[in-house]
Amino acid sequence: MLDRVAATESHAGLALTVNGRTVEVTASPAARLSRVLRDDLGLTGTKVGCDAGDCGACSVLVDGEAVCSCLVAAGQVEGCSVTTVEGLPTDHPVAGRLEEAFLRHGAAQCGICTPGMLVAAVALLARNERPGEVEVLDAIGGVLCRCTGYRKIVAAILDVAAEARAEVLPEGGEAVGARIRRLDGLKKVRGTDIFGADEAPADALVLRAVRSPYHRAAFTFGDIDAFLARHPGIVRVFTAKDVPGENCYGVIPPFADQPVFAETEARFRGEAVAAIVGEAAAMAALDLSDFPVTWQELPANTTIDAALSEDAPLVHTGRAGNILVGGRVVRGDVEAALEKADVVVDGEFETGFVEHAYIEPEAGFARRVGERIEVQACTQAPYMDRDDVAKVLGIAPEAVRIIPTAVGGGFGSKLDLSVQPFVAVAAWHLDRPVRMTYTRPESIMTTTKRHPARIRARAGAMKDGRLVGLDFHGDFNTGAYSSWGPTVANRVPVHASGPYYVPHYRALTRAVHTHLVPAGAFRGFGVPQASIAQEQLYDELADRIGMDRLEFRLRNALRADQPTVTGQVLGEGVGIRACFEALVPHWQRARAEAAAFNATSERKDDGRLRRGVGVAGMWYGCGNTSLPNPSTIRVGLKRDGRIGLHQGAVDIGQGSNTVITQICADALGAPIARFDLVSADTDLTPDCGKTSASRQTFVTGKAAELAGRALRAAILRLANAGEGATVTFADDTVTVRDGGHERAIALADLPADEHGYLLTGEATFDPPTSPLDADGQGIPYAVYGFGAHMVEVEVDTALGTVKALKITAAHDVGRAINPTLVEGQIEGGAAQGLGLALMEEFFPGKGENLHDYLVPSAGDMPPVESILIEDASPIGPFGAKGIGEQALIPTAPAILNAIHDAAGVRIRRVPATPDRVRAAILAARSVRG
Repeated sequence: MLDRVAATESHAGLALTVNGRTVEVTASPAARLSRVLRDDLGLTGTKVGCDAGDCGACSVLVDGEAVCSCLVAAGQVEGCSVTTVEGLPTDHPVAGRLEEAFLRHGAAQCGICTPGMLVAAVALLARNERPGEVEVLDAIGGVLCRCTGYRKIVAAILDVAAEARAEVLPEGGEAVGARIRRLDGLKKVRGTDIFGADEAPADALVLRAVRSPYHRAAFTFGDIDAFLARHPGIVRVFTAKDVPGENCYGVIPPFADQPVFAETEARFRGEAVAAIVGEAAAMAALDLSDFPVTWQELPANTTIDAALSEDAPLVHTGRAGNILVGGRVVRGDVEAALEKADVVVDGEFETGFVEHAYIEPEAGFARRVGERIEVQACTQAPYMDRDDVAKVLGIAPEAVRIIPTAVGGGFGSKLDLSVQPFVAVAAWHLDRPVRMTYTRPESIMTTTKRHPARIRARAGAMKDGRLVGLDFHGDFNTGAYSSWGPTVANRVPVHASGPYYVPHYRALTRAVHTHLVPAGAFRGFGVPQASIAQEQLYDELADRIGMDRLEFRLRNALRADQPTVTGQVLGEGVGIRACFEALVPHWQRARAEAAAFNATSERKDDGRLRRGVGVAGMWYGCGNTSLPNPSTIRVGLKRDGRIGLHQGAVDIGQGSNTVITQICADALGAPIARFDLVSADTDLTPDCGKTSASRQTFVTGKAAELAGRALRAAILRLANAGEGATVTFADDTVTVRDGGHERAIALADLPADEHGYLLTGEATFDPPTSPLDADGQGIPYAVYGFGAHMVEVEVDTALGTVKALKITAAHDVGRAINPTLVEGQIEGGAAQGLGLALMEEFFPGKGENLHDYLVPSAGDMPPVESILIEDASPIGPFGAKGIGEQALIPTAPAILNAIHDAAGVRIRRVPATPDRVRAAILAARSVRG
């Protein structure tokens, strides 16, 4: 289409019809329509995820057809009608019903892809008011979603004709367990949520980083002053010498080792060595290849083996070797147990880098306010950001304000700093706002990944099916810097047994430095890699002793009175057996259907298509491993009878804004409709800790429960009422009824406290844990979540392709605070597990885009049936546990077990791409002769 645009970059007046009105903008006819809509017209509901037509987030309607606006030149749409998400309700009556269906079904999670999804759906519904599922999948197939797993989006579009129902928010005491809509959902479906790139001061300068093109390189700068003189509009270049404080930050203080700017040597491809700051027009025209830096490529360790070899160059010269840290959990005598076992199986397993691939690239801005700095950016950890930015600038943490935007997906990578230190240093020096937005290649090149793993394991069982021992050794490639490498190395040994009673156990891990992009937190912190090994070995044990694979897991499922591999006896809230039992009828049905299909396939096409069924279990500790993990919530009564909830747990799509409000409402006994949410902001909300490790519903939720109860107690004390009293909130009074007595508290008569509230409840919760000893014995987590997935697949044995047909997922969530949101987490986690199993692998230096790096699209994701088990935690808020991390873990091993069930081959190197599956099938045939 671009050939219709004159080859000129000169700006001209363009008359466009957008959302039903004619507007004139001064822009080049060749300018991307997405940029014109966002930058010139302020229509930021159109999101930019890739600038390459790969993600579909920027979809708009042009004369009724959905197009990626990043691929359309502004000059092409003169004379056309353009409709963005902001204009849908006016231009398309069906849009209102579609918005309501999205909210009702929980089809929007983080919300970054939601405008694109709505645009695609409206285009479909304009053509066909009653589409079928195949048509819906085709219509939204060009819009990627990393959160939802697509199935609730599909359900919402199919249900658009249903009569709209006004939601009645629950009264006090009725919120927990209710399927209420996201309290922030309307902003998501209307595109008004503010993400990192959606807002910045009008006079903000633009920053771009200069990054290493090599895995390892020495570098020197040339004449930077001459570079500035050659480029009017470029204001300044920053390097390591310009960092006012420490040129170092990191998420775990003892291992904080990542510089803002490399000083003499870049340790991974994409590492920043400088930042260029200038006016927007000058920065848009800048060719970074003109920057005066000279590179000297150096030998690099790009594999674990290379890093561990005797002559390997050190990644960090201050360390004795390339092993960052080790993890250890040992219980019993595993060698003796395996020697006595009736059956022993072993295997080596390998996983690669996996990209988070959230649809929102990293973005934000900073501005100096006197002797303070304010940073507004997408982040999962505002208080961690505050402390790191303070360290980099050499100022007190209280002089830093972090204002999190809406987060367009995080999954762990947005725990690490991205734009924050760059824009903070620049704004501090220049006393002018500075903004930065990562390009998609920049995001994929430089941000943390799931740790590649190399695992060796042996497992033994007796003929009656009892597991007797597991010996697990895992090396994890943590890349050039520590990030969350220590967490992975310590968390994996605790979890590598799976949710089973294993009396004799040894798990040893190492986090190993290489000259590659840092690996960090990613939904599961290494546990998904371990489960790929452990669950396949357990399948092999079941087969060797002739026991049904699900029955084998039921036989060994951890009981409440049995010790875990760290010696912890959980006592209550151990729902893994219930999860497996819930799968039994589905397992029996699926196994019978697969056998019937395979028998028919043998007759029809020589068995080319084979179906199989796989199962896997999981457990996951909520929160930090044997470390303090506190969260603080403040809730206050206002003079108008409304309730302010200071909730600093960043909602990255999982629904903490809604779930924590539900918990607090029932603890206080107030209607949800009375609450005003004060979202994460280090100046306004207490520290709720990072959004990671499935901790927010459990840890912050418990703090919200305690804070709600504290405010209720303050009200009851004021009324001199007992615990059993009822409290009713009105606009100017709070009425307390205790038996036959009634007390009306006039709010106008009460003084305000230092927070501006008449009465305040504030509480901190830190889960009770204990340090692990030298053998990893102790109490690493107060609460574990449990789950089991069953996956049905079809394998084309001639092509090696694998198609998932259905996922059945049973999860013990303790108490489902909001079942719709729990299901959304299960479906989204299952989609990422499917990607891990079948298609996702990042090779540093290659495929730094969403075209070459494949993530599941709508057509890849099968139906998901969620089964919610509520084996209440005695510690969690109203019995609740976490779910976000857990939902991912069992999907990949269940798929790999299903592939074996279908085709008779074990895939020990994931992803199970068609070439690997086909090669395994051919190798197996060769062995059979």
